[in-house]
Amino acid sequence: MEKLVVMKLLKIHPQNPQQRLIDQVVSELKSGGVIVYPTDSGYALGTALGNKAGLERIRQIRQLSKRHDFTLMMRDLAHIGEYAKLDNNAFRLLKKILPGPYTFILEGTRDVPKRLLHDKKKTIGLRITEHGVVQALLASLDEPLMSVSLILPGCEFYDIDDVRDAVEKLVDVIVDDGYCPPQPTTVINLTSGQVEIIRQGAGDTSLIV
Repeated sequence: MEKLVVMKLLKIHPQNPQQRLIDQVVSELKSGGVIVYPTDSGYALGTALGNKAGLERIRQIRQLSKRHDFTLMMRDLAHIGEYAKLDNNAFRLLKKILPGPYTFILEGTRDVPKRLLHDKKKTIGLRITEHGVVQALLASLDEPLMSVSLILPGCEFYDIDDVRDAVEKLVDVIVDDGYCPPQPTTVINLTSGQVEIIRQGAGDTSLIV
């Protein structure tokens, strides 16, 4: 199951990302790579939107079923209509509270690869974070990242040593952000036209009212 790779460890400044290092990560993504990268809710696994093999590698690393919602990590809301269906009320809510530690569950559009959608519900997760490294990666990649949180049985990921010990032989790039504790996002389902809080996490739900 494991794919042995020559992993690159890149220490990228979270507020002022070095463009030459960002370019290296993006090059790996465009070549079919799988990366570990920091977010405002801990480390995550990511690969390019159209990378079927990368998606399957992430499924194997996380041991995920086809019913697991993947997340599109987006730079902003400018192109959200290409990937998710939402009405005006939902769009206003997203615009009000994003970026931040929230994951929104939405119905995917036809432009989203079927392998990314929940097998039965045809839904997709959506995230927008202020994290400087993520914003720089998405600006250079010019498309969303397919992403899931880095969670493995028996492992806790607080710093880069934790990450390396668990997955350095399974991924192509690890972006070192040092101490990056897991802080689960608040998960909000908007597929019914109503606001349904699936999980209370770091995102402030008082902003939803």
